[in-house]
Order: sequence, then structure tokens, then C-alpha cells
Amino acid sequence: MQVSSHALIKRTGEIVQFVPFNERAWHAGQSNYCGRERCNDFSIGIELEGTDSDEFEDIQYRKLAQLVSSLQAAFPQISDNITGHSDIAPGRKTDPGTGFDWDKLHSYLKG
Repeated sequence: MQVSSHALIKRTGEIVQFVPFNERAWHAGQSNYCGRERCNDFSIGIELEGTDSDEFEDIQYRKLAQLVSSLQAAFPQISDNITGHSDIAPGRKTDPGTGFDWDKLHSYLKG
């Protein structure tokens, strides 16, 4: 994937896109995903407003699932390649943290 973007999903469910899909975003920094470094070169960063330990709002999960589904339709190579900042930059990034329910997200994606 040769796109990079950066968006935020507020606690109200509002989606704010900071960087368009055809421009490079600097959301990941020094990072590695599946052995490939510099995730800014090939990834889409979606932030959720909140903290690492607070639970996220249901509307955020629903909007995230809708956004991911739309992105998967536009960029089929995304497939199930969805992960947190904490997985691509361990020790440096901690989000989405313990407050994020991956099972809930996957449930919405299937549903």
C-alpha cells in the first residue's frame, strides 16, 4: 500500500481527517510491522480520543469499524492487517492501551 493517512475519532464519534490518503502522514514514527520498517510509508493511522486505560465509547468502535470497512473496500491489501501503535512501536507507544476492546472492534467488523 502506498498510502498514508491520519485521522481521529472523537469520543462523540466525529471523524476528523488530518492527512488525505494520497499524502504521507507522520503518525507512526520509528516503527515495524511484520518485519517492514517505517510504517509511515505504507499505513493509515487512526487515533481514538481517550487514554490508554479508559474504556472507549461504543460510538467510537462503530465509527472505527465503518471507517475500516470503507478503507478495506478501497484498499483490499489492508485485509485484516489492523494493529495498535503499541504493536508497531513497542516501548515507545502505548496506545490504544488496555481500555481498547479488540474483540468489540472485530465484532463490529463482522457485523
